[in-house]
Amino acid sequence: MNGLSAPRLQHVTEFIDDNLARALPLSELSAEAHMSPYHFSRLFKESTGVPPHRFVVQRRIDRACGLLLDGHLSIDAIARAVGFRTRSHFSMMFHRLTGTPPTVYRAVATLRKDGNGAHGDGGDGEPHRNGAHDDVKRG
Repeated sequence: MNGLSAPRLQHVTEFIDDNLARALPLSELSAEAHMSPYHFSRLFKESTGVPPHRFVVQRRIDRACGLLLDGHLSIDAIARAVGFRTRSHFSMMFHRLTGTPPTVYRAVATLRKDGNGAHGDGGDGEPHRNGAHDDVKRG
């Protein structure tokens, strides 16, 4: 078997996206897939290239990036909205995966939104994310 079936993987990833604001233990994710935690973990990593926990953290950070760009919530509120219990843990993980602290990410995004994009970006108008997806997929 080469990873999770496409429908099962889609179901689990949608479940993750729908529940980012709360804890998502491996036991719950594997139950959603109707598998043992061991087999689910192995097949999930085979399908996505990363273990389930790392996938969840990356999804949390991706969602946080969108909320930071939106600019309506405080960083504390964003941390809670994407499932981190503390701002410090959120900030550490955000910085680790994007290469930028959330406060700087938001500030650069605001500058670009206002048309003052003097800081280098990839030409797409979004803050540089330092290959966050690539960092996570290494493993």
